[in-house]
Parts: sequence; C-alpha cells; structure tokens
Amino acid sequence: MLSAARPVALATALASALLLAGCGGSADGAGNGRSAVAAFYPLAWVTGRVAGDDWTVENLTQPGQEPHDLALTIAQTAALEDADLIVVEDGFQPAVDATVEGADAPVLDAASVVDLLPASEDDHEEHEGETEEEHAEHGDVDPHFWLDPLLVADFADAVADELGEIDPEAAQTYADNAAALRGELESLDADYTAGLASCERTTTVVSHQAFGYLTRYGLDFEPIAGLSPDAEATAADLARLQELITEDGVTTVFSERLVSPKMAETLAGDLGVSTAVLDPIEGLSDDTADEDYLSLMRENLTALKQANGCS
Repeated sequence: MLSAARPVALATALASALLLAGCGGSADGAGNGRSAVAAFYPLAWVTGRVAGDDWTVENLTQPGQEPHDLALTIAQTAALEDADLIVVEDGFQPAVDATVEGADAPVLDAASVVDLLPASEDDHEEHEGETEEEHAEHGDVDPHFWLDPLLVADFADAVADELGEIDPEAAQTYADNAAALRGELESLDADYTAGLASCERTTTVVSHQAFGYLTRYGLDFEPIAGLSPDAEATAADLARLQELITEDGVTTVFSERLVSPKMAETLAGDLGVSTAVLDPIEGLSDDTADEDYLSLMRENLTALKQANGCS
C-alpha cells in the first residue's frame, strides 16, 4: 500500500528559503532532474539503489547524526518542498513527520508498506528510563525493520512501485533495480541463516532495543535501554542483566555507533566481559563513511558469530 500525495502547502514563511535554495543547493542536478528526499540512511540507501543514476537522493540525516535527534534546517525543509518523492518512516523522527504533513510531493511511508513487529513487552515494562514522549515516538511497533534483509527487499519493491507511478516510462527499470537488490538481500539473509544456525549461546546483550528483527535467526536480544537509544536503564535493568550475563555465559556486551557506549562499557567492565560494536545501521558515521548497508550487515554477522560462538 502506497501513501497518496498530501496536497497541503508548506507554511508561507518558507518561501524565502526556497528562493535561497534554488540558487545552489537544489538536489535536482543529476540525470533527468528528478529528486527524492529520504529521512535517514536505510531509506536513502534503498531509494538510491532502486532509483538509479537518473535520480538524486538526499538523506536528511547527516553522517554521524543520531536520526532520532534530527532537527530540520531551512534548506532541508526547502528540499522537501522541491522533491519529486519523500521517503519516511512515520513515528521514527517527529521533526520529519511534522514537516511532511505539509508537503506537496508524494510521500512513501515505510511503516505502511512493510510488516513491522510489535514492540516487545520487555521494552514497555522493564525499561522505565524511556520517557512517555520517547515511547510515543514509536507507538506499539518496533521501527527497525531494515535489520531484516527480506523486509528491506519488500520496501525496495514499494519504492519501485512509487517511482514507477511518478515516472511511468522508467517503471520497468525501477522494477528491475528492485529485483536485483532483492537478490543481494536474499543472499545476505541466507548468510545470516547459515552463520547463526549453530551457536554456543543465543543470549545477546545490546545497548538498546534495535535488533528485534534479527531474532528470527535464533538469537535472543537483551537490551540495556528501550527503543530510544537515549533512554537510561534503571538499577533493576542492570541487576537483571548482570544476573543473565553470568548465568548464560555471555562473553560480549554490544555498544553501537552514533550514541555513547558508556552504559555497555560499564556493564561489561563490572563483569569482566568484552565489548564490541553492533551497528543498528540507523546512519553512517565517520568510521563507516565508506561502507554501505550490505557491508555493515555483514560486519554485524561476523560480530554476532564471534560473540555467540557460532560455527
């Protein structure tokens, strides 16, 4: 299901910003002049792969920026007004949601075209450090669908359909691009299935509840914090995790890029276990600027196999 265009114009106050953007910062300088704006990295990566070289795809979330913290600049708001397609995930970035409500371009909402998992009871009941506002951002679903390669493939199909409606003459090209990407994603899925099929342990302690979509490969993820990476664990959370790490023989506590590793390092240090990085791939960083979704997912697989003694 694809979302329809929302015809309500942006506030008149943005008119001057549009005039400024038109002189140099326009995103429509490549190929046939079509541009898409995506809210954060996984959405931008998929859109770029499906759209191909005739589209320019702008990612609103800059490398090194935590996407939940995004505050749009005037230039970015102008780019949304000028885009041929806007790609978002409703509920993930409130600043983007509020602005997109006034956009003229077609809006593709990833949350409406993939099957999102429900937020776990663990997230709702045990991570009291998450505020009501942070919980409201995500509602009752886990937004991190891109950690399931097959859901990414479904999203790519939806992008191809939307692009084909905007540009019917190239619809087959978009469909072919999505099909080629699906092949790569199915290969990645097969590697995860094989790589995690036989492990010494399945309990995996991570910094926040971003990895629920990987549980179908047989792992159990225990987050220090909830769906928001900024949520703080309570003393009860930490005590429960310390007991779990000891009982299950966990060797590694995972931190992640873009947010502070302090909680993970403290928990690991108290118990004398190792730390490593497991990337939720919400965005790139200085360290991963030359990587892409596929390479980061394979790095995650290597880290999970090592931490859990998988053969």
